[in-house]
Amino acid sequence: MASESELACIYSALILHDDEVTVTEDKLNALIRTAGVIVEPFWPNLFAKALANIDINSLICNVGLGGGGPPASAAATSAAPAAVEEKKEEKKQEESEESDDDMGFGLFD
Repeated sequence: MASESELACIYSALILHDDEVTVTEDKLNALIRTAGVIVEPFWPNLFAKALANIDINSLICNVGLGGGGPPASAAATSAAPAAVEEKKEEKKQEESEESDDDMGFGLFD
Protein backbone atom coordinates (compact mmCIF):
# COMPACT_ATOMS: atom_id res chain seq x y z
CA MET A 1 0.00 0.00 0.00
CA ALA A 2 1.19 3.49 -0.79
CA SER A 3 2.49 5.68 2.00
CA GLU A 4 1.11 9.10 2.78
CA SER A 5 4.12 10.68 1.08
CA GLU A 6 3.54 8.69 -2.10
CA LEU A 7 -0.15 9.49 -2.16
CA ALA A 8 0.53 13.20 -1.66
CA CYS A 9 2.90 13.15 -4.64
CA ILE A 10 0.47 11.16 -6.78
CA TYR A 11 -2.44 13.48 -6.07
CA SER A 12 -0.28 16.56 -6.57
CA ALA A 13 0.95 15.25 -9.91
CA LEU A 14 -2.63 14.52 -10.99
CA ILE A 15 -3.71 18.03 -9.99
CA LEU A 16 -0.85 19.58 -11.94
CA HIS A 17 -1.62 17.42 -14.96
CA ASP A 18 -5.31 18.28 -14.79
CA ASP A 19 -4.39 21.99 -14.81
CA GLU A 20 -2.06 21.30 -17.76
CA VAL A 21 1.00 22.34 -15.75
CA THR A 22 4.34 20.55 -16.14
CA VAL A 23 5.09 18.29 -13.19
CA THR A 24 8.26 19.52 -11.50
CA GLU A 25 9.72 18.99 -8.04
CA ASP A 26 9.09 22.61 -7.04
CA LYS A 27 5.45 22.51 -8.12
CA LEU A 28 4.87 19.20 -6.36
CA ASN A 29 6.44 20.59 -3.18
CA ALA A 30 4.29 23.74 -3.39
CA LEU A 31 1.06 21.75 -3.67
CA ILE A 32 2.07 19.36 -0.91
CA ARG A 33 2.97 22.24 1.44
CA THR A 34 -0.33 23.94 0.64
CA ALA A 35 -2.16 20.75 1.56
CA GLY A 36 -0.32 20.68 4.88
CA VAL A 37 1.14 17.23 4.30
CA ILE A 38 4.63 16.42 5.49
CA VAL A 39 6.47 14.17 3.04
CA GLU A 40 9.89 12.65 2.96
CA PRO A 41 12.01 15.02 0.84
CA PHE A 42 13.03 12.52 -1.83
CA TRP A 43 9.47 11.70 -3.01
CA PRO A 44 8.70 14.89 -4.99
CA ASN A 45 12.05 14.70 -6.78
CA LEU A 46 11.52 11.02 -7.55
CA PHE A 47 8.03 11.61 -8.95
CA ALA A 48 9.14 14.63 -10.99
CA LYS A 49 11.95 12.64 -12.60
CA ALA A 50 9.73 9.59 -13.18
CA LEU A 51 7.01 11.65 -14.88
CA ALA A 52 9.33 13.92 -16.87
CA ASN A 53 9.17 11.93 -20.11
CA ILE A 54 5.86 10.13 -19.58
CA ASP A 55 2.56 10.88 -21.26
CA ILE A 56 0.40 11.04 -18.13
CA ASN A 57 -2.82 10.79 -20.19
CA SER A 58 -1.80 7.41 -21.57
CA LEU A 59 -0.65 6.34 -18.12
CA ILE A 60 -4.07 7.16 -16.67
CA CYS A 61 -6.02 5.62 -19.53
CA ASN A 62 -4.03 2.38 -19.51
CA VAL A 63 -3.95 1.86 -15.76
CA GLY A 64 -6.09 -1.30 -15.92
CA LEU A 65 -4.28 -2.86 -18.84
CA GLY A 66 -1.64 -5.33 -17.81
CA GLY A 67 1.53 -5.69 -19.82
CA GLY A 68 1.16 -9.43 -19.47
CA GLY A 69 2.86 -11.93 -21.65
CA PRO A 70 1.89 -13.32 -25.01
CA PRO A 71 -1.51 -14.97 -25.35
CA ALA A 72 -1.79 -18.53 -24.10
CA SER A 73 -1.05 -21.18 -26.67
CA ALA A 74 -3.39 -24.05 -27.52
CA ALA A 75 -1.07 -26.51 -25.77
CA ALA A 76 -1.22 -24.58 -22.53
CA THR A 77 -4.98 -24.33 -22.79
CA SER A 78 -5.41 -28.07 -23.33
CA ALA A 79 -3.15 -28.83 -20.36
CA ALA A 80 -5.43 -26.90 -18.00
CA PRO A 81 -8.24 -29.51 -17.87
CA ALA A 82 -5.71 -32.23 -17.00
CA ALA A 83 -4.44 -30.13 -14.10
CA VAL A 84 -8.01 -29.62 -12.88
CA GLU A 85 -8.62 -33.37 -13.00
CA GLU A 86 -5.46 -34.01 -10.95
CA LYS A 87 -6.55 -31.50 -8.33
CA LYS A 88 -9.99 -33.10 -8.10
CA GLU A 89 -8.43 -36.53 -7.59
CA GLU A 90 -6.10 -35.18 -4.89
CA LYS A 91 -9.00 -33.49 -3.15
CA LYS A 92 -11.09 -36.69 -3.20
CA GLN A 93 -8.17 -38.63 -1.77
CA GLU A 94 -7.67 -36.05 1.00
CA GLU A 95 -11.38 -36.13 1.82
CA SER A 96 -11.35 -39.92 2.13
CA GLU A 97 -8.34 -39.76 4.48
CA GLU A 98 -10.06 -37.11 6.58
CA SER A 99 -13.25 -39.16 6.81
CA ASP A 100 -11.27 -42.06 8.33
CA ASP A 101 -9.88 -39.72 10.99
CA ASP A 102 -13.35 -38.44 11.77
CA MET A 103 -14.53 -41.96 12.54
CA GLY A 104 -11.70 -42.62 14.97
CA PHE A 105 -9.68 -44.81 12.60
CA GLY A 106 -6.51 -42.75 12.56
CA LEU A 107 -3.18 -43.97 11.28
CA PHE A 108 -1.55 -43.87 14.71
CA ASP A 109 -4.45 -45.19 16.85
